[in-house]
Amino acid sequence: MSAPTAPSKTTAAFFFQAGLAFAVSFVGTLAGIIWLPIDTWQRGFLGMSLLFLVTSTFTLAKVIRDQQESSTVRVRMDEARLDKLIAEHDPFKSAA
Repeated sequence: MSAPTAPSKTTAAFFFQAGLAFAVSFVGTLAGIIWLPIDTWQRGFLGMSLLFLVTSTFTLAKVIRDQQESSTVRVRMDEARLDKLIAEHDPFKSAA
């Protein structure tokens, strides 16, 4: 018995808009770093900072999503069912 999956709450247009906004902002910031009148080591520092900012943003979004999903009723019900099955399981009982 499997639980029905919840329908996606985001539309394809919103997904496209979010991806496009990310790409434009990343490329714009990267172009700004490239054309700044600064030394190479300063440009490298800003580039590394940009990459760290992007990866930490994705990590934060994943952690928030995972925390939200773990608090849903469906997940808690699945965990309760699993706990009940484990509590009722007798490893010394024969399978036959």
